[in-house]
Amino acid sequence: MIWRPEIECSTRKQIEELQLERLKTTVRRVYDKIPAYKEKFDQAGVKPSELRSLRDIAKFPFSTKADLRDSYPFGLFAVPKKEVVRVHASSGTTGKPIVVGYTAYDMDAWTDCVARVAAAAGVTKYDTAQICFSYGLFTGGFGLHYGLERLGATVIPISGGNTEKQLMIMQDFGTTTLISTPSYSLYIAEVAEKMGIDMEKMKLRVGLFGGEPWTDGMRKEIESRLAILATDNYGFSEVMGPGVAGECVYATGLHIAEDQVLVETIDPKTGEVLPPGEKGELVFTSLNRDACPVIRYRSKDISRIIQEPCACGRTSARMERITGRTDDMMIIRGVNVFPSQIEEVLMGIDGIGPEYQINVFRRGYLDDLEVMVELRDGALLEKFSELENLERSIINKLHNVLSINVKVRLVEPHTFERSPGKAKRVNDLREIK
Repeated sequence: MIWRPEIECSTRKQIEELQLERLKTTVRRVYDKIPAYKEKFDQAGVKPSELRSLRDIAKFPFSTKADLRDSYPFGLFAVPKKEVVRVHASSGTTGKPIVVGYTAYDMDAWTDCVARVAAAAGVTKYDTAQICFSYGLFTGGFGLHYGLERLGATVIPISGGNTEKQLMIMQDFGTTTLISTPSYSLYIAEVAEKMGIDMEKMKLRVGLFGGEPWTDGMRKEIESRLAILATDNYGFSEVMGPGVAGECVYATGLHIAEDQVLVETIDPKTGEVLPPGEKGELVFTSLNRDACPVIRYRSKDISRIIQEPCACGRTSARMERITGRTDDMMIIRGVNVFPSQIEEVLMGIDGIGPEYQINVFRRGYLDDLEVMVELRDGALLEKFSELENLERSIINKLHNVLSINVKVRLVEPHTFERSPGKAKRVNDLREIK
């Protein structure tokens, strides 16, 4: 089902005409209503009147997470606070949280975008959706909740944690749709196996996963162990929350809500705009947001834009699944390494589970990389030759992909803490004395 065919199936010309109209309005609004943006534009020597085509957005300065933090809490609101009906915020783990607001109009548009994503994944009004995201300042829980309700699905707002209860509710309520991080869905599968629950006998059929990067290898693992279709969706607080983009059942890229956001791809080092199809950092500009629109917001996420129509019938541009983040990239002995490359290798190896951690050390003047991976069967720790062969196999496969030597340490099952939130994969220990 296509939720908004008049938008999702528009011609490229229709999409770009709507984008330009909304972009002109948004750029003028932020210049007139948000002092921080007026200052940035003036410093760059550019005025809203210079925006005559979509390509002209490249004349305007980027905005970053630091800009949003510097305006804490409400400095980037373009409307009086009395018009803001909802406030969300990032976790703030590296400083003050980034605060975003929504007017009633924003809430309606956001809810509709999430309904589109859910419909693209095959969810209908006949489904029962279990939301395992936490409910709070994080946009994931409430964002999916309202979008699924608009679609007509029955929503179970169970929030995160208490996995045995999650499974009980899943069985008793006939859950058909799972909403969680991909890593938590695998923990649900792990607990189900311990409890002797056969996931193939459950009514669960589709998962909408987001909140953290994940690979196609992890997708296959989830689909195999939960007996479902696993789809990816994308969004973040600074732009909207979930609903910015999402996969359809063909899973050939995430359909972008192009009536709501303009997406550019840039060279992360130079800031140069790249043509569609080239991989780079995604940059987002709000097109239809009242409370806190953003102009050329650097996401740090690495992807590429696909403009060819999809087999599902939608004509909206798609973004390739995120392959890494510019701030996740590790430079080890001169080689660029992304955690997603390591995950893709690990997911294709028998005998190890999906849980892993990456440790980065500095020994003298050189950096070392260690990958700790949980075994599926702890008994293997007593079988030295088999353990050694498995370690060697993993080391060789990682070297083939990364072109550097990596230390591998195989550990007991359940060594790493499970969480309904984002999985912590990388421990950078180079600065610890």
